[in-house]
Amino acid sequence: MGRVGKKYRKAREAVAAKPTYPLPEAVAVVARSAFAKFDETVEVAVRLGVDPKHADQMVRGTVVLPHGLGGKSKRVLVIASGEKLKEAQDAGADLVGGDDMVAKIQEGWLDFDAVVATPEMMKSVGRLGKVLGPRGLMPNPKTGTVTFEVGKAIKEIKAGKVEFRVDKTGIVHAPCGKIQFDEKRLYENARALIDAVLRAKPATSKGKYVRSISISSTMSPGIWVDEASVETHA
Repeated sequence: MGRVGKKYRKAREAVAAKPTYPLPEAVAVVARSAFAKFDETVEVAVRLGVDPKHADQMVRGTVVLPHGLGGKSKRVLVIASGEKLKEAQDAGADLVGGDDMVAKIQEGWLDFDAVVATPEMMKSVGRLGKVLGPRGLMPNPKTGTVTFEVGKAIKEIKAGKVEFRVDKTGIVHAPCGKIQFDEKRLYENARALIDAVLRAKPATSKGKYVRSISISSTMSPGIWVDEASVETHA
């Protein structure tokens, strides 16, 4: 087992002062515990009482964070045709095209962070599932990235829209901002993200839906959040 650095040990000792924290206090502890020299990403992890092996218990969705994610803006690729190409350009898409973009991706090009496609292009885009799917880039109607409203989709992504999806262990991991954010902005982003996960509860989910919640920065230990402080729907 590797040695734990002094800064990490100090942060872990500070976090261990209480077993759980109300969300506002947990955010404050994360902010105080950060010690890296770069602008760390702050993430929320929610362990859910669902079985993702069953399609009717899959939890996924999107949320536009009130204060965005910080850092550089995402490079958005729009795959469309006709007048939607111009609409995408006017809305600020970084890359726009049709079947030519599909062919380029098939050749190994992946210089983008998000993909929006219009419904009629999904016959072509569908061939990219094995390339885009594992990277979380495959357009999907449930996340608003297969749509005729390409302008709206682009603006939401640029504004800091976050996609979340439960993994095979029943946990949702998603970013909620940067450590340079003030505590108020971090709290409001984290609250918005958690509320979106709560609203995504499947109708077939039985028993306790939220099992545990933690929040951490890239280098910090996780801070456990008191579920009672967040388990009210927005």
